[in-house]
Amino acid sequence: MGNSIRTTSKTTTSTLAANQAIFAIGDVVLCPSLSSEPFTLIADPYGQRDLLSLTHDGSYFYYDAKGYFVLTSDTETGDYKPSLFHDTLANRQAITTLYGNTSIIQSSQRTVIDTSDISDDEVVLLQSFKLSNNTSEVHGAAEVLDDISSLLGLIYRGEIRQEEAKSLARLTQTAADTWSEILYRQVEKMNEISALTNFNKVGE
Repeated sequence: MGNSIRTTSKTTTSTLAANQAIFAIGDVVLCPSLSSEPFTLIADPYGQRDLLSLTHDGSYFYYDAKGYFVLTSDTETGDYKPSLFHDTLANRQAITTLYGNTSIIQSSQRTVIDTSDISDDEVVLLQSFKLSNNTSEVHGAAEVLDDISSLLGLIYRGEIRQEEAKSLARLTQTAADTWSEILYRQVEKMNEISALTNFNKVGE
């Protein structure tokens, strides 16, 4: 941000604070952290939360009556400053002064699901699609292991003829080798992240 922001930030912040009020469903608001365009507040579209909501880029964002952002996983805010402002000329001018060219300040308020413990001194943020992909691959490998266990049980009990056992064993070996490669590649990817932390790489 330029010098103008440093010299006028106190005045701008005061102007925005002075225009804060209680928000309600149907209010037209500004949310500079999301977009330069105004939003209309609505109730929780799922009817599960007593919070105000707005939609942006296909996602819902939640706020309390004072305009503070509330994480999807929480029931109350953890922010220290409001994110919403009434769509007035004064607020538009103040936001323009604070952020400069509002057409380039668009960013997304990401939803962060924090599963860490208060005692953790190191936390890694992982994209949700990576978590889903990792889970799918682990699930696939678990299914193969389950199939191998069932096959070994049938062979042990003598419920499969020798010719059938050989054929099934060959197919099972192929599946096991394939999933082994998939999991090793996954370990390599996760080790790249581990190398940035205080933990050692797995397998070394």
